[in-house]
Amino acid sequence: MTAVPIEGVCDPRFAQVRAEFERNFAHRGEVGAAVCVYEDGAKVVDLWRGDKDLARTVPWAEDTIVIMNSLAKSMCALCTHMLIDRGRIDFDAPVARYWPEFAQAGKAGVLVRHVLSHTCGVIFCDHAPPGSWFDWDVHIRAIERQEPSWEPGTKGAYNSINIGYILGEIVRRVTGKTVGTFLREEVTARLSADYHIGLKPDEIARVSDMHPNPKNTFFQIADDDSTPLGRAFRSAPKTGYFQNCREIREREVASFGGHGNARAMARIYAMLAGNGAIDGVRLLSADAVERAARLVWEDDCIMTQRRIRMGYGFMHNEPETVPMGANMKAFGHTGTGGAFAWCDRERNLAFAYCTNFQREGPGIGPRGAALGVAAGGGCPPSWLR
Repeated sequence: MTAVPIEGVCDPRFAQVRAEFERNFAHRGEVGAAVCVYEDGAKVVDLWRGDKDLARTVPWAEDTIVIMNSLAKSMCALCTHMLIDRGRIDFDAPVARYWPEFAQAGKAGVLVRHVLSHTCGVIFCDHAPPGSWFDWDVHIRAIERQEPSWEPGTKGAYNSINIGYILGEIVRRVTGKTVGTFLREEVTARLSADYHIGLKPDEIARVSDMHPNPKNTFFQIADDDSTPLGRAFRSAPKTGYFQNCREIREREVASFGGHGNARAMARIYAMLAGNGAIDGVRLLSADAVERAARLVWEDDCIMTQRRIRMGYGFMHNEPETVPMGANMKAFGHTGTGGAFAWCDRERNLAFAYCTNFQREGPGIGPRGAALGVAAGGGCPPSWLR
C-alpha cells in the first residue's frame, strides 16, 4: 500500500472538509477518493488522495474517474429537465406520447413527472433476462411489457434500475440521440465536466477500480429475490461483482453506470445551485431549476429499506441517512458505491464526493456523511456522532 499525501486545494474557511477527508483515510478505511466544493460559482475545495487500482500500487491522480453509480439517475433527470425547459418534452404528458410502445400493460397513464419523481410504479422488469442491463433494446422491450406495481402518481419508491432506461428512451425518442450522447454534448462538454455515461477508450484508461466492502448490505439485499430490490435486480449480470466490468464502462447503463469525479459533479451541481448557470453558461432557466427542486414525497422506501425524501429526479436532504447540510431544501443524489453530490441554492453551494471503496450503511455511510456535514453544516447523523 502506498502512503499518498492529500493533493489539491482547500479554502481555509472549509478546513473542516479537509480534516474529515484526512479522518476518512486515517480512521474510516478510505482507499481512494476525491471531494470538491463550489461556493458562489467558484471552486473552494478540490482534494484527492489514495490508491487507484485493486493492487493499491497506483496513486489516485487529479484526472482519475470512478463509477458514481446512481448519480447517473440525476444526470438523466437533468437532461430531461433541459428538454422540458426547451419545450421538447411536456412535464405533464404521458410517456407514451414520445414512446408509444410504453403504453402497453396498463402504463398509458404514466406521465413524465411520475417517472422523474419515482412514483410511476414501473420499478420491476420481470421480462428482462439476466445481463440485459448491457443491451439497451432488450431492456427497453422488457420495460414495455412490464405492468406498474401501483396506480401511477399515488405512491413513491426508489426506481433502482428502470428510471435511467425510461428517461433515456424518452430523450432518445425526442432528440434522436442516446442519453449518454446528449449528456456529453449538452451538459458535460459545455461545463467542461469530466463525467460521462458510456466511456471512450482514453477515458476508460483513467478509471479507478471499485473495491468491494463487506459491510455494504445493498448487494446482499439485491441478491435476495424475495425483496423488492432483489426482484428489480433480476436483469443484473450473473457474473459476480459487476462494478469493474468492461460493459458497465463502455456501454450506456443510464441508471447507475456513469463515471466521473467529484470535481465534475460539483461543477454540474454548482450550475443548479446557481439557478441553472455557471461561468456564463446557462443550461436551465431559473423556473426549470425551481421545478426540479420541488419535494414530491417522503417515506420509508420499500426498495432501499430506509427513509427517502424525493423530488423530480433528485433526492432531498435527509439528515439521518443522506445529510446535505443545514438546509432541508438542499437536493442531490447518492450512489451505492459511495459517490454523493448535492446543492444548496440558498447558499449557492455545491458539494461532491467520490470513492473507490464501496460505502457502508446506513444511507450514504460515514465517509460521505462526514464530508457532507463538514461542507454544509447541520448536525451529524446520530450514528456518526
